[in-house]
Amino acid sequence: MEHAVKTSSQTATQLARAASRKEEILAAATKLFAEYGYGDTDTQLLAEKLQVGKGTLYRYFKSKRELFLAAVDRGMRRLCEHIDSGIAEIDDPPERIAQVVRLYLSFFAEHPELAELLIQERAQFKDRKKPTYFEYREANRERLRSLYRSYIAEGQIREMSVDRILDVLGDLLYGTMFTNYFSGRQISVEAQAQDILDVVFHGILSEAGRQRRPPV
Repeated sequence: MEHAVKTSSQTATQLARAASRKEEILAAATKLFAEYGYGDTDTQLLAEKLQVGKGTLYRYFKSKRELFLAAVDRGMRRLCEHIDSGIAEIDDPPERIAQVVRLYLSFFAEHPELAELLIQERAQFKDRKKPTYFEYREANRERLRSLYRSYIAEGQIREMSVDRILDVLGDLLYGTMFTNYFSGRQISVEAQAQDILDVVFHGILSEAGRQRRPPV
């Protein structure tokens, strides 16, 4: 019994070390891919930066392609965790939506390397059926559908297609993220979030403008 417990403890320690090493590799790889691009990133340079043999990298990732895609997946996973943890204690629907906008923008402001990797993935791996970003977006869609249906049922959001809401908000944030990255726009996350939320929550038409507007 004691031997079994000891073996189990050793296994847990080994798994923790392996997970830590894998995270270390992915963090370093993300920086290199973002700086040099997929084609010009040499795994030997990565091994040297980590002070490990090249064989160590291939024990965790069988190819540079697998390593790159794992780095993109790590970035998206961290984005989702960042948002989920940031809204966990918020119950008010409008404030939850507002906080999602802030958290999304703040994450990419702090981690522009993920935007770079998303661009490279689309350019280098056109054989993939769906880029990693949209895999994550689709994976979370049903959960968000249920959430927004509840907001509509509570009267917090007007009656409309939930998919329409998700597509418009999702595309708005996606486009804003890339515009920020390409333009180097210098604006605080809070100021940009407030601009987006003002337009999303209140629209651009005055009461008179809404009265003259024909129904959609």
